[in-house]
Amino acid sequence: MGKAAREASRERLKQERERAKKRAARAKMLGVVGAALAVVLVVVGGGYLFLSQQRAQEQEFADRYEDLPPQTLQQDGSVVLAGKGVEAPAVEVYADFQCPACKQFENASGPTLQQLAAEGEAIVHYRPVSIFAQAEAPLSANSLRGAAAARAAADHDAFVQYNDLLFENQPPEGSEGFAVEDLKQWGEDAGIDDPEFAERVEAESKVVATFTDDYMPRLRSAAQEQLNESEIQEMGLAGLIEWGGDNGVDGSFLQDTYVKEVIDATAAVKDRYSSGANAFGGTPSVYVNGEKMGDAAFSGDGVRDAVQQAEPGEVSTEPLAAGAGADAGASPEPEVSP
Repeated sequence: MGKAAREASRERLKQERERAKKRAARAKMLGVVGAALAVVLVVVGGGYLFLSQQRAQEQEFADRYEDLPPQTLQQDGSVVLAGKGVEAPAVEVYADFQCPACKQFENASGPTLQQLAAEGEAIVHYRPVSIFAQAEAPLSANSLRGAAAARAAADHDAFVQYNDLLFENQPPEGSEGFAVEDLKQWGEDAGIDDPEFAERVEAESKVVATFTDDYMPRLRSAAQEQLNESEIQEMGLAGLIEWGGDNGVDGSFLQDTYVKEVIDATAAVKDRYSSGANAFGGTPSVYVNGEKMGDAAFSGDGVRDAVQQAEPGEVSTEPLAAGAGADAGASPEPEVSP
């Protein structure tokens, strides 16, 4: 092969190698694009699946409460679940949202109570309390934040839905929970779209922080200096707050707050059921026409049997006047003072 022929051959080989490199580069680019497209499809598909599941869960949640009768907010902040004019046994439920036994009760008997109310077989009276208000934080703070948020939900006809969400998300005892952002989100989950709900939750949470971190330590210290332990216990928290106002521990920041409302509700049940077999001794406490249920309350069948055996009862509270809820400003935003 002559020199010219060898150079021509080398040139052809060089050109072939260049074409091979270009083919390889093109194939690599197509592979990257394909992989990226596959990732996009997975992400988009996964996002669509997530949104579809979320919508399905929201619809399922809404369907659970579609047949419920009206929820009527009472003057003391409690809520009556019953059809208009229904004559049926009255079932009072006293519960603390931080109480593990209350969660067990709600899981076992809550759906039955809602069904009995929907059927017109019972008047269900939800009466939230805080048995942990005098405990150390986070137990006290969780209890009060949850109760105040539930009371705010009652302003928007969503107490029952919110009640269930709080128990579903109850924090373990000793762990901080019921965070403000969660409380607000659960309001949306319960169908509340009024921004006043979130504003109220934030305001009440500030009240709780002042109460547990500053006010209660000062109140407890002042009381221990001037009273013995039995006097403090006999007084109860509501009485102790009143005593503090007369003895230099200002509790005026609690005025017109839902935190104070639940403290007063806790005092009221202790007065209402103060002795005998019906004495209030903690949560949950379930009364059918004023008669306290025992362990049967932790069974849906037990609750249904008790209701079926009872005569029609009466609600002991009065409804809050129409237009006197949060929208009308009857319960102003709490002003927190240090």
